[in-house]
Amino acid sequence: MALVYCGIDEAGYGPLLGPLCVGASIFKVDDWCEGDEAPDLWRVLKQGVCRASNDRQRRIAIDDSKKLKLANGSTTRHPLHHLERGVLACLAVCEEQEEEAAPVSDIAFLRSMSVSDACEAWYQGPPRAMPLSFTPGEIAIAANTLRVALLWAGVRLLGMRAEAVTEAAFNQIAEAAQTKAAVTESVIARYLSEVWERFACAEDERSGVRVVCDRQGGRVQYAQSLSRMFPEAVVTVVGETTSQSVYDIAGVGGVRSDGRARRMRVSFRVEAEAAHLPVALASMLAKLTRELMMARFNLYWCGRIPELKPTAGYALDARRWLNDVREFITADERRSLVRRA
Repeated sequence: MALVYCGIDEAGYGPLLGPLCVGASIFKVDDWCEGDEAPDLWRVLKQGVCRASNDRQRRIAIDDSKKLKLANGSTTRHPLHHLERGVLACLAVCEEQEEEAAPVSDIAFLRSMSVSDACEAWYQGPPRAMPLSFTPGEIAIAANTLRVALLWAGVRLLGMRAEAVTEAAFNQIAEAAQTKAAVTESVIARYLSEVWERFACAEDERSGVRVVCDRQGGRVQYAQSLSRMFPEAVVTVVGETTSQSVYDIAGVGGVRSDGRARRMRVSFRVEAEAAHLPVALASMLAKLTRELMMARFNLYWCGRIPELKPTAGYALDARRWLNDVREFITADERRSLVRRA
């Protein structure tokens, strides 16, 4: 029996400026038995994958994006050095992308992730060349290392996604729901629906489906949210603790030939990126997407306003940045720039 194993994580939930980005990665593991826990893919893929960014074997570092991104002031390597290597190597072996040419620009990368073109002026402009810190040949070598490890382990990387919710959409969703948590939830709902339709309702009944989402804040209960996402399904609480909330979703799409309902297990776990490789990769996808979009943001505004310093968009520096631009932007532009939740 095989396991479809999906991870979801976000980057940019807290900032005042820039997009909220949510990433997802989908793996399929051949050697799995129903009832088993999701496998440790760092162990399964240890021939080509590691957590450490300074691995002597030059394996692919996949980990929480906060651990892999270098400081913006780094003078030895590009701040996105490790994120870019991991994400582009994975993209090269991803079954949905493998036949396509490697992205040669930030625009090409964002489109390969299915990120919609943003309408805001500060995300527009000509493509910026990629890779940022490697040659295409170096990325190809890293991808081949990963490809061999996947083949030997009986694991396939089926899909990679990122969604960017820019400021206007963020404010609209958060204000309608009276909580910014609804913004992330709306993207998670689309990812869960896709995984359900593609895998839980598929003709191949020999696959289990597990989805792990990184959990933010102190929220423990998600059953009502899942019931709204899947109104015709039965959502069963498997367990709700301070560290992890687990649910089975069953019933949508009829029953299997053995008489059992279609089923998908969904977990919301604190620091899930430390325990589940698909979540770590989703974290890297989300972070790289946000960083590329913030580079466009800063290029636009620094080009328009003399001596303006770039911002990462987080609260303290965002307030500094908004103070620096106050004489150069209109009230409408300020309203469009600032996330209000």
